[in-house]
Amino acid sequence: MTRYGHGAECRHIEVLEASHPMPDDLSEQAARRMLEAVADLGEDDLVIALISGGGSALMTLPAPGIRLAEKQAINKALLRSGAPIREINTVRRHLSAIKGGRLAAAAHPARVLTWLISDVPGDEASLIASGPTLPDASTPAEALAILERHGIEISAAVRRQLQANSEAPHPEDPAFARDQSEILARARDALAAARAAAEDDGVEVRLLGDDLEGEARELGRAQGRMALAAQDGLTRPLVILSGGETSVTVKGDGRGGRNVEYLLGLFDTLEGAEGIHALAIDTDGIDGSEDNAGAVFGPACWARMRSLGLDPDAYLSRNDAYTFFEALDDLIMTGPTRTNVNDFRAILVLPRSS
Repeated sequence: MTRYGHGAECRHIEVLEASHPMPDDLSEQAARRMLEAVADLGEDDLVIALISGGGSALMTLPAPGIRLAEKQAINKALLRSGAPIREINTVRRHLSAIKGGRLAAAAHPARVLTWLISDVPGDEASLIASGPTLPDASTPAEALAILERHGIEISAAVRRQLQANSEAPHPEDPAFARDQSEILARARDALAAARAAAEDDGVEVRLLGDDLEGEARELGRAQGRMALAAQDGLTRPLVILSGGETSVTVKGDGRGGRNVEYLLGLFDTLEGAEGIHALAIDTDGIDGSEDNAGAVFGPACWARMRSLGLDPDAYLSRNDAYTFFEALDDLIMTGPTRTNVNDFRAILVLPRSS
């Protein structure tokens, strides 16, 4: 299953499309179809599960007693709260009838082999798509604490579910003894390829890590200050690379995404500094829920911004970074890439002119 418009024609594989990042009725239908597909298997059967990020929304089946509308509301509130993906997926697993290893439990006694493309910081396999085929070590009490910490209102049915101690299959459950999982691609692979390409061109590389998290605009500001400091005494080009998944605490009503919000925070900090260029994209081709992968800018964009009368702080205040970079004609549109190793960020710092 994949998001609308990202499907491909296949001869032997049934392709289902649903909504992302907010689940819809087809997300629930897809989850039920998955459970039907693994029903009534025997000990000699083998299930191969190919899983990448996005599955949390694309395959959504509420736990008994919880309505889809309730899960949608909680999902939306979590995405707007600035909560890290680890917390979001912990809640999703404990309100689900298919995540947190429950799909694998439905397939047993068959053996389940899971191959994953990681889009989560730290590459914890059970977090990818909220781990439908992988057992879960977290608890319902942890999920409830996350919701309370972020001030997210829940119904009595949701509270009962999280207080009933109806834990997902545990990693020590012997039913999982024959199952195996392997991560085939991750953010560090994309960053390693970028590093190799830059170094082949004689560019110095500073790799900050593949698992950076935090508020998007604040990470952009911090990396902007880093780029300015790095430019002092620079004798050859430098590229600063990072990956991971930032968060956005949504307070405005603009169009955005974590990569363009990061980039606008960076842009505002640099104030058109000479010789610094940057891009930030989501590797699946979609930044948040918009149609862009991310955006790019260079020093000349500052003058163009001023000629258009744009105020970056005003756009940040309403979480409207998409509209800002759209006005500059600096959005990156790739269309579906059909892969997802999370976010990719690069800042190119050139030596100052003498």
